[in-house]
Amino acid sequence: MAGFRPYQYIARRKARPIMVGKVPVGGDAPISIQTMTNTLTHDAEATIAQIRRCELAGVDIVRVSCPDKESTAALAEIVREVNVPIVADIHFHYQRAIEAAKAGAACLRINPGNIGSAERVKEVVKAAKDYGCAIRIGVNAGSLEPHLLEKYGEPNPDALVESALWHADHLLQNDFHEFKISVKASDVFLAVAAYQQLADACDHPLHIGITEAGGQRTGTVKSAIGLGNLLWAGIGDTVRVSLSTDPEEEVRVGWEILKSMHLRNRGVKVISCPSCARQGFDVVKTVAKLEDRLAHIEEPITLSIIGCVVNGPGEALMTDIGLTGGGAGKHMVYASGKQDHTTTSDDMVEHLVNLVESRAALLRAEKEAEKQAAE
Repeated sequence: MAGFRPYQYIARRKARPIMVGKVPVGGDAPISIQTMTNTLTHDAEATIAQIRRCELAGVDIVRVSCPDKESTAALAEIVREVNVPIVADIHFHYQRAIEAAKAGAACLRINPGNIGSAERVKEVVKAAKDYGCAIRIGVNAGSLEPHLLEKYGEPNPDALVESALWHADHLLQNDFHEFKISVKASDVFLAVAAYQQLADACDHPLHIGITEAGGQRTGTVKSAIGLGNLLWAGIGDTVRVSLSTDPEEEVRVGWEILKSMHLRNRGVKVISCPSCARQGFDVVKTVAKLEDRLAHIEEPITLSIIGCVVNGPGEALMTDIGLTGGGAGKHMVYASGKQDHTTTSDDMVEHLVNLVESRAALLRAEKEAEKQAAE
């Protein structure tokens, strides 16, 4: 069982590589995780604070809305005060795109066909080239162009892909290739079918997501199904989980999806049982406490928390640290798959937190030593 690694056989679609600020997208680059702020962008202080919380959660790229001149005016301060590339979200107003590029945005989210004349598209492309911006073409089933709705009667995969390629042609006509594309829909089947079709039609990097997926529980399930299908097929270079909740939660869910597919690894991965009458301790409360206490850990560590000896020893074989419930309030702790010592119910959470933090410190030291040796 230990040698069974089906994810190794995922044939990832080869997209042309681009850069979004310092983050590579496409090619062989890791799949990046994005989110979007929900503060008023002209409130730079609130927006910066929210982005910093997302950075702590592990975000790679953050998008901010730029609906007015006050927002693009605040963008320069926002870009200066954060550590991740900023995507400026622009709709229709080509001047906002130019202002955002000048303010330091790493990417402009626009639909070139919607910002006016060919001359305006040319001006935006020139600004992107002059200031080193990438562009994301963002097609959405809820805002398709009237001529495509008239042609197809309703949003469908053909309409989404035709829209994406129509917008892409505006950029290609201006000899601009540093762009990625999304074709999002709130319906999982529509979004997945559109992305599959688009993946076959071009080699541009794809930003994938199920848009307007819903609240935290509903949206997480829909996103996991949709993104899981696409990622399993090798489609997707950057992802956003769209939830009606705090953006840092979108980042956490995005990481969990990538971690579950072994596409990226970060933080503590907890393997835990749903609990039953055999449990030797309260598994549900213990896991909740551990996830909260270990949320700050960035180093990849696996931790199994199993309530009894039926599956506990087997799960512990495959994790860095494991705990299996026993009788009389004593539980077995495993290190690298082997029985190591026992702990009690009263001390269990604190003890496991200390073990994980010690391992994380060791991994950080090893990584730093490797870095110094390479230099």
